[in-house]
Amino acid sequence: MRATESNQEHPFAVTNTAAALLDDAGTVVAWTPAAEALLERRSADVCGRPARDLLADTGSWEAVLAQGRQGEREGWEGRATLRHGSGRELEIGFRVIPLEDGVRGDAARHGDTARYGDAARHGDTARYLVLGAPLELVAQWRQDHAFTHELFLQGRVGLAVFDADLRLLRTNTHLLPYTGVPVELNGRRLADFLWAEDARIIDDRLREVMYSGNPLIGFNTTVRTLDDPRGGRVVTIQAFRLQEPDGHPMGVAAVFTDVTDHERSRGRLDLLYRATGALGGSLSVLRTVEDLVKVLAPTFGDCAAVDLAQTVLTGGEPPGDGHLTLPLIRMAVAGAEADGLRTGTAHFTTPLAAAVPHPTGTGTDVPEPAAPGARECQGELITDLGTRSTGPEDDAAPEWATAVPGAHSAMTAPLCARGIRFGRLTLWRTGDAPPPEEDDLALLEEIAARAAVAVDNARRYTKERRTAVGLQRSLLPPATSERPALEAAGLYLPADADSGVGGDWFDVIPLSSARVALVVGDVAGHGLHATAMMGRLRSAVRAMADLELEPEELLAHVDDMVLQVVAEAESDDPEDGDAGTPVPSAPAGATCLYAVYDPVTRSCVMASAGHPPPAVVSPDGTVEYVELSPGPPLGVGGWPFEPVERDLPPGSVLALYTDGLIERGEGDIDQGMRDLADRLLRADVLGRPLRQARHDIVEGLPPGRLRDDVTLLLARTRVVDAGSIATWQLDADPAIVGDARHLVLDQLTAWDLDELAFSTELIASELVTNAIRHAGGPVRLRLIRADTLTCEVSDSSNTQPRMRRARSSEEGGRGLYIVAQLSHRWGSRYTRGGKTVWSEQSLPLA
Repeated sequence: MRATESNQEHPFAVTNTAAALLDDAGTVVAWTPAAEALLERRSADVCGRPARDLLADTGSWEAVLAQGRQGEREGWEGRATLRHGSGRELEIGFRVIPLEDGVRGDAARHGDTARYGDAARHGDTARYLVLGAPLELVAQWRQDHAFTHELFLQGRVGLAVFDADLRLLRTNTHLLPYTGVPVELNGRRLADFLWAEDARIIDDRLREVMYSGNPLIGFNTTVRTLDDPRGGRVVTIQAFRLQEPDGHPMGVAAVFTDVTDHERSRGRLDLLYRATGALGGSLSVLRTVEDLVKVLAPTFGDCAAVDLAQTVLTGGEPPGDGHLTLPLIRMAVAGAEADGLRTGTAHFTTPLAAAVPHPTGTGTDVPEPAAPGARECQGELITDLGTRSTGPEDDAAPEWATAVPGAHSAMTAPLCARGIRFGRLTLWRTGDAPPPEEDDLALLEEIAARAAVAVDNARRYTKERRTAVGLQRSLLPPATSERPALEAAGLYLPADADSGVGGDWFDVIPLSSARVALVVGDVAGHGLHATAMMGRLRSAVRAMADLELEPEELLAHVDDMVLQVVAEAESDDPEDGDAGTPVPSAPAGATCLYAVYDPVTRSCVMASAGHPPPAVVSPDGTVEYVELSPGPPLGVGGWPFEPVERDLPPGSVLALYTDGLIERGEGDIDQGMRDLADRLLRADVLGRPLRQARHDIVEGLPPGRLRDDVTLLLARTRVVDAGSIATWQLDADPAIVGDARHLVLDQLTAWDLDELAFSTELIASELVTNAIRHAGGPVRLRLIRADTLTCEVSDSSNTQPRMRRARSSEEGGRGLYIVAQLSHRWGSRYTRGGKTVWSEQSLPLA
């Protein structure tokens, strides 16, 4: 009496179902083989016996009968516990089906002879068919039936059954709950109401499920109906194959879940994440807003733009009262209509008032107070641009919303930080793009709030950077200079905002005897500490250059100074309250190249402290780099610096630079040096003024996008012709002083400088006298006529002269004092053979 596993669609199906036939007295009349198998009781042992004898508890017969309803013509169902042939108990579910009218049967079942009268009393034959199955099978069928029934009635997912040709056989009412889906879908294909492309994608996946038998799990796709082709909906499809009893596929069952809102929410979070990442990529105001609009368009809108108050670009802060009218300049645009919205093409004067704009579309600023807890710096959303007028009418669309032709909707959010509004972020949507919703506006407001913080940080950094760059430039010499020794032109390009201002510098220092010192240096690191260190180094180099030291000696002294600075920084007590605000520490090291050019001898002596070698462009058009033996960078200590002397023909161009010019992120240094040599030739540094050529050399370098400072110093050498130089070798005899005065007077007359005759004669007399008296040995007297008149006396002594104030009783000791009074400036320097004392006088006006 046991149902087979292949017949579980209905527990009371006729085939292979346990059944018994009862008369109206409840006696078993017939017993099927399936019933014999179910209870392991033979038909001969059961037929003719009351059915109550089959119960495990015969006293429960009335309770079993009470499960039916009186007068039920269609039969009734119940459950009972039977005694198995093995002696154990077996719970079954049963169904009673009346085979006749059932009136007398009901009387017999309930013993109600008083109500049914003779019909029950005479016991006319009234039979019942009783179908039985194990209770687990009945419960399983009922669960399956309830599951299928409720699945087709629920409204959160769409359920569809397709035949082998992928025609719809059965669906629930919520298959695709939006515009364009027919009410009656039986027999239709998806292509009858969906876009052909969308239907093809789904059909291909369903066909693959039907042929392979592999279920489809979590497949996301977009569906758009023919009647409503706008944005469509995003659905997740789960599908599995339906099979005939013989195993052949009969169709596919699919579940469609609308996940549009979930996907949009996830897309909004992803967009917020990417926008936040873009905002944190730079400390430049311009690059920050450029990176932002590239993320927003076309993902969030067909076109995006950022407008900023002009004062923000220079690091200034807009007024904090929020009621002033400031001109907004379009700084960044991206998207399909970006060409018409480029930076500088659209200038709007927009009140950045504290009024809260209406959030849904009048386009008018409504000066109403914000409710407690309302969003600050609210945006504005307009979705009906196609029906708005463009004139001065009250319902006209605002100017910002109509900037993109063909846009059907727009939304904007102010850039507001610390309660100050200084710009706005605007998006437009065109074509078939769906209009934005309130959630989209809320997302735009969140992005605008984060953008405002990033822009405000960049603005503050811009202000600090402008201060640092201004300090840097104030510490540099004039960009161009004209000297008898050379023509010089320098150029400094600061690194981008992300890297910060560095410590590069160049200098042109006039020395005695028409000589000039050229300096280029690069302090390690970036920021104000690097700029401050640069200022200290430049001052130190200038001070030591005034001592007329040789290049290698000068670098050694500067190296000691850097070591002292490092030692002082390490000894600072951070808990010392009198120290003030601590300055961020950084490596104090630097590289430096120091060169001295003498226009009289046409020689250039240079030494390097870890700095790249200079390039020399010869008058014949060849470019070569000086072979230096660079010492360690300044601040290392303990290593000597080696000088290199190079003769430079008149008209040669010396190019000194920092590594930012030859190291630009790609390629090695050698390639950068070759590129610099090509740039020097293309700029025609031999035939053009250097103040013009310097810009061509750095042409192509992205302004404001450099990862390191770029410094370039060009110097075109000149010579002092032989006719402007007079040299005499004098014996160490006091009597020769008179001859020296005559030689000087004659030379000044030949140069037509008689106005300087008296002072120069006296200066030469005093210097020669001191040299003969204190040094002895041969004395060299030289006059140099350049931009000044230089009188110098050289001797073999290493003792430096010292000016002192002589007493009134002393006959001597006033020589250097007289020289100082008659000279524009004077001094002394060591030479390889001793020392030279020199005096300079300004030439008379022509």
